[in-house]
Amino acid sequence: MDTSNPAAFVNAELLRNYIGRKVRAVVQVTHSDAGVTTGKSTDDHQLIIKGLPQVPPMSYIEVIGIAESNQSIRSEIWTNFGNSFDAHSYNQLCQLANGEFKGLFL
Repeated sequence: MDTSNPAAFVNAELLRNYIGRKVRAVVQVTHSDAGVTTGKSTDDHQLIIKGLPQVPPMSYIEVIGIAESNQSIRSEIWTNFGNSFDAHSYNQLCQLANGEFKGLFL
């Protein structure tokens, strides 16, 4: 496993801290068309994911890619987590991974 460039756990609020860097986020897909997917992040904000195939609405996906702006990620890898996912717990993980326990994650 390559640990030289880890992906930071982010929600929409934290994304702006990692522009130009590798991130991982979970979103619930609201719309998907022509390589651009719109989704709701685990902190209830809208994110744009670029470079994905069409994904069914309501599916939760994890995206690993490069943060292009405070609202968009260029996808490198994605995983479909299905229609049932604990977004609240993931959001808490993002807070821990970017706060007191940041050294354990990056």
